[in-house]
Amino acid sequence: MKPRHKRLALIVAGLAALGGAAAFVLNAFQSNLVFFYSPSQVVAHEAPQGKPFRIGGLVQAGSLQRESDGVTIRFAVTDTASTIPVAYTGILPDLFKEGKGVVAQGHLDADGVFRAKEVLAKHDENYMPPEAAEAVERAHKAMQESQKTLLETDTGTGG
Repeated sequence: MKPRHKRLALIVAGLAALGGAAAFVLNAFQSNLVFFYSPSQVVAHEAPQGKPFRIGGLVQAGSLQRESDGVTIRFAVTDTASTIPVAYTGILPDLFKEGKGVVAQGHLDADGVFRAKEVLAKHDENYMPPEAAEAVERAHKAMQESQKTLLETDTGTGG
């Protein structure tokens, strides 16, 4: 084999090895991605079925229930437009409270209950994950618009 052919074979082998390594890295990265969805997006079936994802919003007031086993907790996450029931087995963060921001990671069961494997609570009074804050704000604006439209329809001032 000529030196030129040896060099070409080494370059091709090196590129193939680099391509294989890149494929493994991208595959590992893709399988570890966990996307965030608001309760409204989950209700609209935008969240993946059978794959883990994160849901965030506010813990609905009055929804916190502890099971008799002492470690299973049920609560509801809302973005003020839609609400998703959540079940979590484990110890909740100290800052977890009704009416406060929360992000839960897990999957949605066929019965519509989000089975959380991890629950993250907000850090201080002003903190809410940016995605959750944006989702709550969008839902709040949509609710205001729908109430305005209903009011205009009821009073006869609508177009």
